[in-house]
Amino acid sequence: MRTSPPPTLGVEEEFLVVAPDTGQPVPLGSRVVRCAAERFGVELDVELSTAQVETRTAVCHDLADVRRQLSDLRAVAAESARRVGARLLAVGAPPIGGPETGIGDQGRYGQLKDDYRMLAAEQSICGCHVHVAVPDAETAVQVCNHVRPWLPVLGLLTANSAIARGRDTGYASWRSVVWSRWPSAGPPPYFESFDHYRRTCDVLLEAGAARDLRMIYWDVRPSAHLPTVEVRVADVASTVDEAVLFAALVRALVTTALADLGRGLRGSPVPGELLRTASWRAARDGLGGRALDVFSGRLVPARLLVDRLVHVVRDALCASGDLESVQRLLSAVDRSGTGADRQRRAFREARNAAGLVGRLADETLLGCERWSVAAVPGPR
Repeated sequence: MRTSPPPTLGVEEEFLVVAPDTGQPVPLGSRVVRCAAERFGVELDVELSTAQVETRTAVCHDLADVRRQLSDLRAVAAESARRVGARLLAVGAPPIGGPETGIGDQGRYGQLKDDYRMLAAEQSICGCHVHVAVPDAETAVQVCNHVRPWLPVLGLLTANSAIARGRDTGYASWRSVVWSRWPSAGPPPYFESFDHYRRTCDVLLEAGAARDLRMIYWDVRPSAHLPTVEVRVADVASTVDEAVLFAALVRALVTTALADLGRGLRGSPVPGELLRTASWRAARDGLGGRALDVFSGRLVPARLLVDRLVHVVRDALCASGDLESVQRLLSAVDRSGTGADRQRRAFREARNAAGLVGRLADETLLGCERWSVAAVPGPR
């Protein structure tokens, strides 16, 4: 489908920092960030919640690079958490403890409490964001139009927050439900042009629904600070493998959109209310249930929609050499379930909070064994 190299990509992951014995979120995010910088020379980021940290890969050219960087960053973040007396969890929502955590006072985060009040105080959820390079802002908006019908499918495949506040929520992705309360979150509108996109953003800014363009939290958006399309629909992946799978599918979707745009094809203008309904259904039932097909308006097996997605992006996956990896990673999900499925099993089987934390922390580092912190460059 393409003779030029596939677009570059980058991945951001948010993690929860918890007490090893109780599983309660603890306000040690800034200490984890400082430890990573001082001990390993690795830059992590603080988040809105003081019980979170974020990792960011550099620009990646292939899935091997994505895997290597994600593995290294998880290893460093987990070891840094251990050194300050905590554990790192790759979960979409706190499995134990209430939703309220401290709010960081760094920069823009310190201003959010006045504007968003209890909504900001309960913001201890963790997502995964994939950036894919695009030529310009106008192209970015049109690519988003192509990607948006597939957002619910990406969401159900990456669900990893079934347990919250010490109980089964009945949802595969409770993070998605919590996140949907923000006025600028969820599936974006269909935009005719970049000018249409900016005018809509300006209304959100005027109304106070966002303080700046970086707070336009739609599930897919043109990045406010990078020449990329950013897909934000996913819970943080339980394992590196599942993060790699998500990144591969997102890049393939963007590559397919770019090819379609080159042929003069526009994205399907699926109504916003249909997308929101499909997103809710995906968050509730996950991969093991039935999902709303936004093209037909009918409920179908969720796994069937994943197969359709892979079919749509197959040429892009072949061109990048990623098809075999995606098929292998999907087969692994079929065998073990999604992060939400395994989280439920761990919750049922754990004898106490420490046992549950241990299971989830171990899974966070699954696949990172060969990328130990000893292999990460020391302080610069």
